[in-house]
Amino acid sequence: MSTHAIIGHVADVPLPETCRAEQARIWIWLGQAAYLGPSLRLNAHSGSVHCFALGVDAPFTLQADDIGERRTRSALIPARTRHRVIADDGRMLFFYLDPGSGLAEGVRARMTERTSSVGLDYQHESSLIRHVQETSFPDPARLREFVDPPNPGAMDERIRTAIGIMRAQPDQKMSAAQLAAEVHLSTSRFLHLFSANAHTSFRRYRLWARMLHVALAVGEGMDLTRASIEAGFASPGHFSDSFHAMFGLTASRLLSEHTRLVVLDTR
Repeated sequence: MSTHAIIGHVADVPLPETCRAEQARIWIWLGQAAYLGPSLRLNAHSGSVHCFALGVDAPFTLQADDIGERRTRSALIPARTRHRVIADDGRMLFFYLDPGSGLAEGVRARMTERTSSVGLDYQHESSLIRHVQETSFPDPARLREFVDPPNPGAMDERIRTAIGIMRAQPDQKMSAAQLAAEVHLSTSRFLHLFSANAHTSFRRYRLWARMLHVALAVGEGMDLTRASIEAGFASPGHFSDSFHAMFGLTASRLLSEHTRLVVLDTR
């Protein structure tokens, strides 16, 4: 599908009134996702892939172990880093960076301050903010240009192949040993290379691939319960718990009546 698939959803737990006045948008690409809209008042959580966070209208506070609390306008939060984003009523842009796309490395290279875990102050922060502020919802393809990787081919091809299999078959509960055999590696070597190249664990990435499958299915009209089961989650409760742990809020709250989900380039 190269055209947009857009669908609204009614949440059983609505967003606060300050958020409901302005519609949020979620863009889903193959292997990537982005959110633009009001602050979601997220709980502390740990993502499966890197997250680039930008305060569109104002700075935000980032809490993470090695920095304590920092006020910033942009940050790159690596996978498996427990953190909390505290923002006021302004809009936030969250860009979830799939390791198979090379985007994470592109953003990492452009952070002007790096701690032992997070990156702060994106080099093109001002230009990106200005671009997003020009319209309520900018062209998502243009947004991606701001995080274009300098060397998208740097990933080990065996790991890239494994990631492609996981994306294509998220419901197949393939073990690390099975995927290692597919790419002609020992299990231990495969897990080492996966972590080194993807900057997240095999299990975390497998969970991310299933989450994307759910998002794509919901964007094309499938209900959330059926989509989560087809993606390989053991139950709706398993999906709900996993989603909250990964994103810091429930899926039903995110998919509110004022949230539009836009599916792009799924072929």
